[in-house]
Amino acid sequence: MHRALLLLKKVPKGKVVSYGELARNCKTSPRAIGIVMKSNPFPEKYPCYKVVGSDGRLVGYSGKGGLKTKIMLLKSEGVKIDGGKISGNYFYKLS
Repeated sequence: MHRALLLLKKVPKGKVVSYGELARNCKTSPRAIGIVMKSNPFPEKYPCYKVVGSDGRLVGYSGKGGLKTKIMLLKSEGVKIDGGKISGNYFYKLS
């Protein structure tokens, strides 16, 4: 299992993490993290919907329903989304 997926389990309810933050912690690139998230075999166990752009943009979600599902899942955890973005106070620092 890729380290990035394991790190996702540390992100608390109501928080998100950026591709860049995961990349720094895994010593790889944000693009590589995107590939790992896209191939996540167990999205219910490894919550890849919590991964967003470093500026808070909601980018990509390969799960059923795409971005609409990502938005629904984030909102169900109390994350506020304004104009397709999430404010910095919802970001979780892994290190």
